[in-house]
Amino acid sequence: MFKLIKNSVLYAPESLGKKDILICGEKIALVSDSISLNLPDLEIIDANGKMVTPGFIDQHVHITGAGGKHGFHSLTPEIALSEFISCGTTTVVGLLGTDGATKNLKALYAKTKALDNEGITAYMLTSYFGLPPITMMGSVLDDMLFIDKVLGCKVAISDERSSFPTAKELLAILKDVHVGGLTSGKKGIMHVHLGALKTNMQLLLDLVQQYDFPIRNISPTHVGRTEPLFEEAIRFAKLGGMIDITTGGTKFDEPYKQVLYALKKGVPMENMTFSSDGNAGLGVNDKDGNLIGFKKAPIDLNLKQVQKLVKEANMPIGQAIQLVTSGPARNLSLKNKGSVFVGGDADLCLFDSNFNLTDVIARGRVMMKEGEIIVRGSFEKKD
Repeated sequence: MFKLIKNSVLYAPESLGKKDILICGEKIALVSDSISLNLPDLEIIDANGKMVTPGFIDQHVHITGAGGKHGFHSLTPEIALSEFISCGTTTVVGLLGTDGATKNLKALYAKTKALDNEGITAYMLTSYFGLPPITMMGSVLDDMLFIDKVLGCKVAISDERSSFPTAKELLAILKDVHVGGLTSGKKGIMHVHLGALKTNMQLLLDLVQQYDFPIRNISPTHVGRTEPLFEEAIRFAKLGGMIDITTGGTKFDEPYKQVLYALKKGVPMENMTFSSDGNAGLGVNDKDGNLIGFKKAPIDLNLKQVQKLVKEANMPIGQAIQLVTSGPARNLSLKNKGSVFVGGDADLCLFDSNFNLTDVIARGRVMMKEGEIIVRGSFEKKD
């Protein structure tokens, strides 16, 4: 029940220096310069100078699979628990993509609950790319109100696969997530997939500037798909909005370089997040461009891009990890996630002196130790 991490260097995400961390059950009970206890069954973890950070949050993952652009055989399978653990992801938000038929919300909810049962924390978004929204309870509002795991609604714009929604149609969705969030104690977000069409995200800027809708409820993603789109995303962030940079998929430049560019343009780090778009379906081509197979989009690119910020751009660790800890926690209003503090959830990542991930703790349970995954999903092969 009790775990004591000794001799860690804590980034909470702000740099707090050498700290001991006491975990009681699934919660952080104490953070102090030095903790000495004599408790029965106390497990002591000697971090031996390792860096400790909050567990990572990935707010855009196709946990039940996606893909399907090349036929039914190109649909990706469900994701496995160990895939999250291996890259330090302890909290995830699952969602549908273009496909709201073969991949449906009931299966998404079931997978969300399954990941919870297996040891991490999972949430979901209702609906998918298109309009009208698809829901479980009959409306976006009811899904927000009565389904604990639903944090918001997904929709797509500026994409040939979208329903080309109007401002008034998006305002109707925003009303539901906003009011549903107020009543249920959630923030409520409209998570907006951005495609590569030249309309970019002007429609979202109009919602804020012409219709005065609260910007905090609008959550655009894939903002780094093209350079013109990213310039509009910078405008959105300067208005106070959160912008989500996808570490996988199509992008005009490496995600960590997008972050550096946005910072130079005056966007606060607090207004940016990373997400992976992991487990989507990708085609594999031969040297002549012929399709020869399929693969799942990786989910470990959040970790790799944060490492590049630290190792290649020399960004302070406490600043870089905001993109996958306190940033998404703020965007989703997950009050017990994204930071290390007394009373918060015991989700932690441990890194060696070269900032390589070595250990993962999710909800107080050691999931990976010294690079070895020790907790796997129900149907994964156990070592």
